[in-house]
Amino acid sequence: MAHAPHAKVLPADLSAPAFVGAWRARALMVAVLFTVVAIVLAFLDGPLGLDHVYRAYVVGMMLTFGWCCGGMTLLMVQYISGGKWGLLLRRPLEAMSRTMPLIFLYWLGFAIFMPKRLYLWAKFSDAASALKGGLTEGQAHAIEWKHGMLNVGAMWGVGIVCFAIWGFYAWRLNTLSMKREQDTLANTPYWIKKFENISGFGILVYSLTMTAAVIYWVMSMDVTWYSSVYGLLFLVGQGYSVLALGILTTLSLSKAEPIKTILRVTEQYDLGKFTFAFVMLNMYLAFAQFLIIWSGNLPEEIPWYMNRINGHWGIICTLDFMFHWLIPFSLLLSKDIKQNKKRLMRICQWMIFAKAFDLFWLVEPNYPDAARNLHFSWGILEYIAVPVAMAALWVAYYCMQLTSRPLVQTNDPHLAEILEPEHAHA
Repeated sequence: MAHAPHAKVLPADLSAPAFVGAWRARALMVAVLFTVVAIVLAFLDGPLGLDHVYRAYVVGMMLTFGWCCGGMTLLMVQYISGGKWGLLLRRPLEAMSRTMPLIFLYWLGFAIFMPKRLYLWAKFSDAASALKGGLTEGQAHAIEWKHGMLNVGAMWGVGIVCFAIWGFYAWRLNTLSMKREQDTLANTPYWIKKFENISGFGILVYSLTMTAAVIYWVMSMDVTWYSSVYGLLFLVGQGYSVLALGILTTLSLSKAEPIKTILRVTEQYDLGKFTFAFVMLNMYLAFAQFLIIWSGNLPEEIPWYMNRINGHWGIICTLDFMFHWLIPFSLLLSKDIKQNKKRLMRICQWMIFAKAFDLFWLVEPNYPDAARNLHFSWGILEYIAVPVAMAALWVAYYCMQLTSRPLVQTNDPHLAEILEPEHAHA
């Protein structure tokens, strides 16, 4: 009878490897470089230069907001569902949630300077003033009808309340995680139940508050547009990009200890399957929304899609379908690719790019100069410069948070199992 090989042993030092500091330095340099590029492009773009900066800023804010709060939510999903994959992603997800202060600063800059340049409801408060400002009757009616919710004061109030709730959950989850780490393994059932109780309600609260936030920040850019599945689309989209970023982080960290010891092909393959599930769900929801609205063909709903298909926007729409869904879906069908570290990392990098591309398609056609009128301008390049600068700064902060705690939670019932060699036979 063959004997099973001995279990692996964690190294004494569980802190992040030194190269994480190099990641942080490179990210800061990229942030500075692309900030300069964004400023130059704003001058080259003429009268619309600042408008394109603001629109691109929203893309960068939504991308990084998704990583931060989406990371917190995926952490709660892990506490509810359990599984060994959580041991690999828990510290990266916690680090994402601790970037909340930077996201709040991004939002403050947005809330102070941008509403009246981005939202018709912030410029006009009633139908009469909207009509005098050159808006259509439909837009004027929507502004007056939705004024109780869509106004600058309400935007500030909802934003402050949402960030207070999200900040509380991020603080609570991270604090309890360290308390659990200092406790004994015998108390694991207590901690599992405690995290389940917090996370179950937390996921519901986040789903509702995030829906309110994206209505103000993105959906109301077109004051006539509404969709009952809009918040859910963003929620699934956040899981899509967060999982890609978390896997990319873990696989990159596995070049050194301690992740090198605990990352097995089995768990890597499971993470690949989990990613594939998010790709399919994302595809299903987006197509379901399109199919229902297109088949209904209602005059108050269909223009939103017409603005994103006509005037050569169909090219961007087609590319979005290919980038966001078709390519990762096709590649993740392969078992070999999910088990290949380098290839899985490339897919995750592609998914992060695809998410940013999708946000561009959601934001830019909301404005008259761009709706049904895809054309090149220097301002379009702001959708590269500004989000890259904001994402790079966020990555630098994220790397700093990764180095602040051990990368492996030793007080976890799955640790002994994940340290067992693969294909061990009694």
